[in-house]
Amino acid sequence: MIVGLTQADDAGVFRLRKDLAIVQTVDLITPIVDDPVSFGMIAAANSLSDIYAMGARPMTAMNIVCFPSDTMDIEILRQILAGAVAKLDEAGVAMVGGHSVKDEEIKFGLSVSGVVHPDKVVTKSSAKAGDKLILTKPLGTGIMNTALKAGLLDDESLALVTKQMTALNDKASWIMVSLGASAATDVTGFGLLGHACEMAENSGVAIEIDSEKVPLIPGTEKLAAMGLLPAGLYANREFCETLVQLETTLPTWLMDALFDPQTSGGLLIASPPQVAGEMLSRIKKAGYKEAAIIGTVVAEQKNRIILR
Repeated sequence: MIVGLTQADDAGVFRLRKDLAIVQTVDLITPIVDDPVSFGMIAAANSLSDIYAMGARPMTAMNIVCFPSDTMDIEILRQILAGAVAKLDEAGVAMVGGHSVKDEEIKFGLSVSGVVHPDKVVTKSSAKAGDKLILTKPLGTGIMNTALKAGLLDDESLALVTKQMTALNDKASWIMVSLGASAATDVTGFGLLGHACEMAENSGVAIEIDSEKVPLIPGTEKLAAMGLLPAGLYANREFCETLVQLETTLPTWLMDALFDPQTSGGLLIASPPQVAGEMLSRIKKAGYKEAAIIGTVVAEQKNRIILR
């Protein structure tokens, strides 16, 4: 076992032989958009993300389905599955089966298996002082999805956030591995600060974040200021607020965005400083146009997040 229960990370890693390890993860979510095809694509991209965060290549996937077949047209489920298959085809991943149960609420996700060379595994536990932190996607999906549920998200913003949530983290993962990333995790339900706290604690370092450099989905400020905040945001704040040290005064809406739970968010990568510029440039050229260097790993004040 390379990564297991004793080392909380994005996926489990088991060595099969000297040059090959299997990487396994599972995730499922409830609908966050009305279109079933888009929901299937988002759920698939979200499930694949943990494999990419470990620097691995996803190979196979199995569906996990909860569906109210007594009260909802089965065609909706077919469309969800079609969306997932389309995204798996894009990723070069084989769908090999799955399991379904009758439930009052739709839930859908994937169990994903991938492969990686044992020496190439990227964990969230090896960030080093001096590393630069790269965030590959802007924040705001939780706030945007809350606005959608309230009927307050315009069509342009819906298209934008859907495009982001369906975007794979594959190319960013390949680039970080090729340039020797120190550590990485994907930014999902715990929000940027929650996942940064995990990286800091697991690595025994502190992380400085320049709040002005954190990319946000356009419209996030307005919606957050209106109080359109998901319940998970409050849980995230409670989880790691004591580890966050404020070095400046931030507006309430921005703090909310930093705690906002993301669906199919980007990668948070700790890059050696000598390759960080090249890594960011290549990631942006690969299609993650809003990617940015948002902070630095420091040795002092271990297990803390310092906001500047």
